[in-house]
Amino acid sequence: MKSLALLLIAAALAAPVLTASAAEHAAAKPAGAATPALAKPDLAKGGEKFTAVCAACHGADGNSGIPVNPKLAQQHPEYLVKQLQEFKSGKRVNATMQAMAAGLSDDDMRNIAYWAASQKAKPGFAKDKALVTLGERIYRGGIAERQVAACAGCHSPNGAGIPSQYPRLSGQHADYTVAQLTSFREGVRQNSVQMAQVAARLNDREMKAVADYIAGLR
Repeated sequence: MKSLALLLIAAALAAPVLTASAAEHAAAKPAGAATPALAKPDLAKGGEKFTAVCAACHGADGNSGIPVNPKLAQQHPEYLVKQLQEFKSGKRVNATMQAMAAGLSDDDMRNIAYWAASQKAKPGFAKDKALVTLGERIYRGGIAERQVAACAGCHSPNGAGIPSQYPRLSGQHADYTVAQLTSFREGVRQNSVQMAQVAARLNDREMKAVADYIAGLR
């Protein structure tokens, strides 16, 4: 009996001791518990903030009427949030947008992005008949001899893009698209390795052609 008692005491001493704080933590967050989901975007606040901060350049409903400023209506919200965060951090460089993003909180960005995504995009039009055939060929098939991937592979055949991965391009202003392709090619815009590699293999005429084709996509 004495030896059995000694064994029980030894086992008790060898057992791990859970401190009060550790016990409280374990009770509060069981192993494998899911991280709380983000709060649902507030579209009313997003609309108000968009009107105050974004509408002058991007249009009251996100359909910019200024060719050098992008249409934001119906754009994937995850993409818009990413761009705003990268403007704010300086990863994407644009003096105007960096100044605008500097005053936005994470909640502001999400609210604005989801509000813009909820707006219906207005269609655009291709304007250069002499180039649109070349643009379609590049968009749909790429340029095999220069390892230029087809734009449709990431941005979808109708330009709708892939949510959270690749932006919607359908109907986007050709001037804006050309400017972004040029920025990628020249190393000014550095927040997408994939796009930098694609743009590096395109000449000015090809950029203009694919941008004009994108403007007319529905």
